[in-house]
Amino acid sequence: MFDSRIAFVTGASRGIGAAAALALAQRGFKLVLTARTLKEGEVREYSPTAGRSLRRAMPGSLERTAEGVRKLGREALTLRMDLLDRGSVRNAVRKALERWGHIDLLLNNGIYQGPGTMDSVLDLDLGDAERVLQGNVLSQLLLVQQVLPGMLAQGGGCIINMVSAAGSTDPPAPAEQGGWGFLYGASKAAFQRLVGVLKVEHSDAGLRLFNVEPGLILTESMKAQGLSEELARHFGGAPPEVPAAVIAWLATEPAAAQWHGRTVSAQRLCRDLGLVTGWPTSQ
Repeated sequence: MFDSRIAFVTGASRGIGAAAALALAQRGFKLVLTARTLKEGEVREYSPTAGRSLRRAMPGSLERTAEGVRKLGREALTLRMDLLDRGSVRNAVRKALERWGHIDLLLNNGIYQGPGTMDSVLDLDLGDAERVLQGNVLSQLLLVQQVLPGMLAQGGGCIINMVSAAGSTDPPAPAEQGGWGFLYGASKAAFQRLVGVLKVEHSDAGLRLFNVEPGLILTESMKAQGLSEELARHFGGAPPEVPAAVIAWLATEPAAAQWHGRTVSAQRLCRDLGLVTGWPTSQ
């Protein structure tokens, strides 16, 4: 049933994006995989604050994710895309459409990685602020503007936006001490509004629109930044396969219609539906 469906996934080199790509492949999707890291070993700046540097190569790449997709018998197109470069965003959509002609699912998972997200208000640089908003809000808006006309023309499509509790709650502690910075929370608050507006603007278009709030997911990036231990102390945590399973379920199951235009708690829904065997582990 899903053999001709195309999913466009951002931030697909590692973490939730890579796990979601594999989960969607298992549901029959062909994958357009986008991120900055095409090949293993590429070095980038990952520090969330301007006060220190964290230049390194992170585990994972688009090529590794694509290999996993192909092992599941599905096709994968890898495209280097930088959320701070609007030209690369437009180019990625153009190449995806040239390859397959349509996009049925947009997973807005990728976010800005760099200074500003964990800086305190007094330490914020306005240039970093612009980059955070570009990478966490404006590029996602641009992607929706690029793919939505095609979805409307074909009579349907699915958009899933990865949001965060940081956009709707105050941090329990300062940034890097179990909390987050103003800019990260502000960008996620703005992004969370998009799905509800799209639902109102296109109420009879056959779209499936969801926010997914993953809860704390212990990704490679968080571990490298030294954030996982403090955050886990406050919020617990789950593997990337948990939100990935929820994303695949929302994208394909008729019962997901009840969540249209709403925010889904991935860990709660995964637990309620038993989507990941062996999770949560018994205590």
